[in-house]
Amino acid sequence: MAVSPAELAAIPLFASLSPGELTELADWFGAKTAGEGARLAGEGAAGYSFFVIAASSAVVTSNGSELGTLGPGDFFGEIAIIGDGRRSATVTTTTPARVLVMFGTEFRQLQQAHPAIAAQLETAMATRAGRRPSPS
Repeated sequence: MAVSPAELAAIPLFASLSPGELTELADWFGAKTAGEGARLAGEGAAGYSFFVIAASSAVVTSNGSELGTLGPGDFFGEIAIIGDGRRSATVTTTTPARVLVMFGTEFRQLQQAHPAIAAQLETAMATRAGRRPSPS
């Protein structure tokens, strides 16, 4: 499924981009739909994709504990791509979802082409990695 520049413009992470930049970025994303209860990422699995929730809500868990919820405009997957390559949490939809997906190669292009967005992603990664519960 195609992702439109207008869809990306509605996402806070990309709000600062110009129309031309949004058009370029839209080509780097794909979209998928998932039903309620779909596991989008699994803790401990290899992670090669970055996700943005376009429409839905999801719960984030790690080591059996709920870490939080995600909604439209929220993103995840940056920890595995920027970090050690493994998913640090499980993300499961709680409603039917439309999710925007970017693979690692395009994610690297995003980091190079838009350093301000890359900095926001690195800050989010550091914040999220710091709040994970320790394995028992």
